[in-house]
Amino acid sequence: MDQQKYIDDLREIREIMNRSSKFISLSGMSGIAAGIIALIGAYIANTMVYSQLDEGAINDVATDKMPLLYQLMWVGGLTLVCSVAAGVLFTRNTAKKKKQKLWDHQTKRLLINLAIPILSGGIFCVILLLHGQLAWIAPLTLVFYGLALVNASKYTLGEIRGLGLAEIALGLLAACFTGYGIWFWAVGFGVLHIVYGLVMQLKYKS
Repeated sequence: MDQQKYIDDLREIREIMNRSSKFISLSGMSGIAAGIIALIGAYIANTMVYSQLDEGAINDVATDKMPLLYQLMWVGGLTLVCSVAAGVLFTRNTAKKKKQKLWDHQTKRLLINLAIPILSGGIFCVILLLHGQLAWIAPLTLVFYGLALVNASKYTLGEIRGLGLAEIALGLLAACFTGYGIWFWAVGFGVLHIVYGLVMQLKYKS
């Protein structure tokens, strides 16, 4: 009996320490929603772009194809905004259920460490787009996104690190098959997020 009480006390102390040092209000539903939105975005992009460009054209986009790049950027931007909005909504609901603050010192540290690789990768990808190098956008976005997740994982739940490593591996694989970027995007930002969300739901009931 005393031993069980001791174990319960240790568990409670560990939970308190986690709440004070890590952002633990991540929602599994936010991952699932982001994944579904990403799959919809990938389908739209595939319909708009891949129906007009063959594999060779995708690897070396000519100047007269630049309007298609802008269309792809619009689709990607809208997908990102919707995914972030869904993530914030579900995470806020999770924080309310756990009676925790959504915005605090841990959130700031998480976002800063997440933003550095994402912004760096985003600027690099824009530079490549301006040079018409569409083929490398999908691999690089996956790799930089994975690096961002790994970098931020020390301030949140460990599952984020696993997702980040999977994104990096997928990005490196995508670099070997540059004509299929949207498909790799669909897997990385769609399927992997849904799997991550389901794991979070089952493990944390979030």
